[in-house]
Amino acid sequence: MPSDQAAPDAANGVRRYLNDLHDRITAAIEARDTVRFRRDVWSRPEGGGGESRVLTEGSVFERAGVSFSHVFGASLPHSATQSRPEVAGAPFEAMGLSLVLHPRNPYAPTTHCNVRFLVTSRAAGPAAWWFGGGFDLTPYYPFDEDVLHWHRTARAACGGFGEDRYDKYKDWCDRYFFLPHRNETRGVGGLFFDDLNEDGFERSFALMRSVGDHFLPAYLPILDRRKDHPHGERERSFQLYRRGRYVEFNLVYDRGTLFGLQSRGRTESILMSMPPLARWEYDWRPEPGSPEARLYADFLRPRAFLAELDGAAPAS
Repeated sequence: MPSDQAAPDAANGVRRYLNDLHDRITAAIEARDTVRFRRDVWSRPEGGGGESRVLTEGSVFERAGVSFSHVFGASLPHSATQSRPEVAGAPFEAMGLSLVLHPRNPYAPTTHCNVRFLVTSRAAGPAAWWFGGGFDLTPYYPFDEDVLHWHRTARAACGGFGEDRYDKYKDWCDRYFFLPHRNETRGVGGLFFDDLNEDGFERSFALMRSVGDHFLPAYLPILDRRKDHPHGERERSFQLYRRGRYVEFNLVYDRGTLFGLQSRGRTESILMSMPPLARWEYDWRPEPGSPEARLYADFLRPRAFLAELDGAAPAS
């Protein structure tokens, strides 16, 4: 299929995949917790709708949100046209799955995943379309073996799509999930891509599916190792402090949040990514030599984790 065309049946195939991924991820999370997801089916006055699934106050997850949306609009929001000014103001159709998981245990990392497809119609010429997505990891008390596993799985997700694909999307992730006002990354990165269509529809869709399919193998082994790790008030307090950074990024920089708000999406679904509790403390600094200081010194910056940690990660 030419890179500038996506037939309606192809878009239906994307939707079927996203619905299946929604169910698979929901089932995997519920299998590890004692609380079930609340499921809200919603519609959008401007066109389309979706289903948000939110788990709150579980034994493993303090909050888990997994949402599917398929919306239509008369004019693309500014957040979606920054790199494509030629489609500014065009009608659009967008669908995607987005999730954020906030475990209760401070040693179990927060994680985010998103895969999406957007197509616009233009008065002159064929429709424009593209895929986007990725996943990233935000630990509070990181373990080398966990970070290594995460990036090995991210690299596997890019296998068969070009030797430089993992490096390109890892670098993009490091640059995207960065808080300039803090001069630190949100976490240890992963993959991020957007505006993907140069490979043609079938290959671009296959890459998006590979990223979506590799999320659970990337995250669940880490969660299973850390969800019952002993901890106390110190670790809990630091977890809530670092969650504040997550809130700052999502509200100030995240394009997905901005797209949802600018397109007048369902506010509760857009903001389900927020942690239920977070805190801010004035001019807090970690104690030198502490585990908290190690997070800042060794992990909150772009690093070639596979090259640096492979063969050197200690056992937990």
